[in-house]
Amino acid sequence: MKKCPYCKIEVGGNTDKCPLCQSRLNGEAEQAYFPKMEALQFRSFLYKLQLLIVWAVIIVSIGLDFIVPVRLPSYPDLHWSLLLAMWLVAFEFLIMRQFKPGTGSARKVTMMVIIILGMLTITAYYLGFVQIVLELVIPVVITGTVIASFVLTLVDKNGNAMAYFLTDLLFGVIPSIVLYICYRTMPLAWMICMIVSLILVVGTVIFKGRSMTGEIQRRFNL
Repeated sequence: MKKCPYCKIEVGGNTDKCPLCQSRLNGEAEQAYFPKMEALQFRSFLYKLQLLIVWAVIIVSIGLDFIVPVRLPSYPDLHWSLLLAMWLVAFEFLIMRQFKPGTGSARKVTMMVIIILGMLTITAYYLGFVQIVLELVIPVVITGTVIASFVLTLVDKNGNAMAYFLTDLLFGVIPSIVLYICYRTMPLAWMICMIVSLILVVGTVIFKGRSMTGEIQRRFNL
């Protein structure tokens, strides 16, 4: 059994450092108390490897863009490496969010959609097709999101119906209403998005109304 020369305690297993002061232990190691998490270590290695590849791509692209420089044929004044770096950093952030413990599916989906739409809008602004994104791509993506949220609501067993309900409401219904109030008009894609969202909001209340009531009482101690 190993011993800590400073804390004067004995530590079993094959640990190299003292659990109290983190000093190196003296003595002979014993058989490990817990099995090695080889699968977890392999996944950690793969994550670090892809992280290295991503940062290598960012560094190389910035060098090609600002030092060589390499330009896109149709956009000679655009620093394309900054857009690429923005997308890759957002990709890494989304990966971390997906594996963060304690984060529900509703939050993950909502965060993913918000980040992707934000990156897409910025990219479209610099590439010159922002109007198509605002009037067609964004409402289509939101419509798909609220449909997926409704499906997750029906199969949810963890009492998160309210989170999915709010996703449908905040993503589909409210933006469409705000758009109509501000511009007194609504593109067809946004109109379809609002109609689908309203139907799914009503469907969530019909199928999960009792669960949402219990969830509200539980969360607010009513």
